[in-house]
Amino acid sequence: MTAESVTRFSCIAIVPAGGSGARFGSATPKQYSLIAGKAVLEHTLIALQKCATIERIFVNVRHDDANADAVVSTHANVSLLRSAGATRAETVHNAMQDISKQVRRDAWVLVHDAARPCVSAADLDRLIALAGAHPVGGLLAVPVADTLKRANGDGEITETVPRDGMWRAQTPQMFRYETLLHALAASPDVTDEAQAIEALGLSPLLVAGSARNIKITQPDDAQLAAYYLSLQAPS
Repeated sequence: MTAESVTRFSCIAIVPAGGSGARFGSATPKQYSLIAGKAVLEHTLIALQKCATIERIFVNVRHDDANADAVVSTHANVSLLRSAGATRAETVHNAMQDISKQVRRDAWVLVHDAARPCVSAADLDRLIALAGAHPVGGLLAVPVADTLKRANGDGEITETVPRDGMWRAQTPQMFRYETLLHALAASPDVTDEAQAIEALGLSPLLVAGSARNIKITQPDDAQLAAYYLSLQAPS
């Protein structure tokens, strides 16, 4: 079989997992902390595997990560990469370069936080259906319900910010491989993929997600995630 005849993936997920989780307050990175007997990353992979459209999942960790193999090795359609950088954007960009020969140029890439284990199969399917029909792509998000305040350096309110049209970005964020690769190379300081796409002058689609799709940042978040996961578990 020649290299040209190898079938390349048309829909993949990238899970950047190179963070130290300093805000989580643990010596163990938060993606490896245990919830209901499994690492957070394990729950995240299980959630992504519920979406049949995703053909392959790539987890990118630091080169010296000693925890990832035990988690990833139990999943047949998950590959481990060891090129995580100093930032999220660098980690995702490095992963995309690593897998360049395994994916089509027009493949859909879903980037999902390692510490966001509660995403539902329904939300994944809806994102793929709606963002996949959009010329740019899109991301899961939820409308802001709380009143927003802007503060000064002393923690005092300087203004109330209108919440109309405001959304809280979640993941996965889904864009075409070649477009996202170019966007991240051009904007290496962004905090999420959508921001890099926006910098190209494009407008990603906001796809309504769920408040249950939380990102574990603080210890209390782990307790809430455990509760949400228990609701998804078969009775």
